Amino acid sequence: MLSRAAAAVVSVCGRLTVTCDADLPFPAGCIFAANHDSLADPPLVVAALRTLEVEPVVMATAGLWRTPVLGRALEQEGHIPVHRGTARAAQALDAAAEALASGRHVLIYGEGGLPRRTDAAAGAPGPFRTGLARLAQLTAAPVVPVGHAGARRLSSGSAVKQLAGAVTAPLRRPRLHVHVGTPVYLPADVADGTAAAHRAVSLAWEEAARAAGELGRAA
Repeated sequence: MLSRAAAAVVSVCGRLTVTCDADLPFPAGCIFAANHDSLADPPLVVAALRTLEVEPVVMATAGLWRTPVLGRALEQEGHIPVHRGTARAAQALDAAAEALASGRHVLIYGEGGLPRRTDAAAGAPGPFRTGLARLAQLTAAPVVPVGHAGARRLSSGSAVKQLAGAVTAPLRRPRLHVHVGTPVYLPADVADGTAAAHRAVSLAWEEAARAAGELGRAA
């Protein structure tokens, strides 16, 4: 349900294009790792992956589960709440590992949070936390790098600017692009794996930013 809803919303709000370097279909149990720079990018990434016949389990901040309707849909579809900064945070990796073992794909954001920038331009991925590398280490699953650009044209800045962006997006229909790279296996060492994942997602982001006309674009 959520992937269909995401596809419908994105088609109204922007002009989405998707490119992919990987051979299809993806093997069962892949970790899809994406850059995270806007509240609008989860539906963008989910909508793009749906065009590739991928409907992943999404790891997302636990606060979304308190949202009426959305929270129930997230629960029913088996998405994974991440309780950041609490003793329960590690449970998310265990749940993701179980999903991968069952053959489902998992979508994770390596940065683990949003940037504090207020401009609307796309930005390169920030530093990654170790959760992605630890999940890959735990499961030996391949990591599929996903880069996207344009989401900040839909939602960025203060609460007022985000609301204005959402209201005007169907009129502006900004260019949105998602690039999916070739699956990679991360080094076993967590630090090395984190660095390798960041490089792979950064390269995917550069492809997406170039296609969306965002490379070097002013805010």
